[in-house]
Amino acid sequence: MAQDTVAGHRPVHRENTVGGSLKGFHGIYVVTFIAFLLLALASLLCLQNWRSLLPGAEGARSMLDGVRTAVYTVISQLS
Repeated sequence: MAQDTVAGHRPVHRENTVGGSLKGFHGIYVVTFIAFLLLALASLLCLQNWRSLLPGAEGARSMLDGVRTAVYTVISQLS
């Protein structure tokens, strides 16, 4: 566990600062991205229009752009 001392005060653990919250955001992003990617792939295999199922992905030109847009839309609603 990495820690620093700030001007003689108690040690500051790096895991409890911004880096720790970025790990949480990264985890949520990856899980949500995979879920929406699987939804888009399943809809593609069923020959349905997957863009109408994903929020914000209606104007996307590729599947990955649509999934990325949907993930950003959902994550912005969580914040």
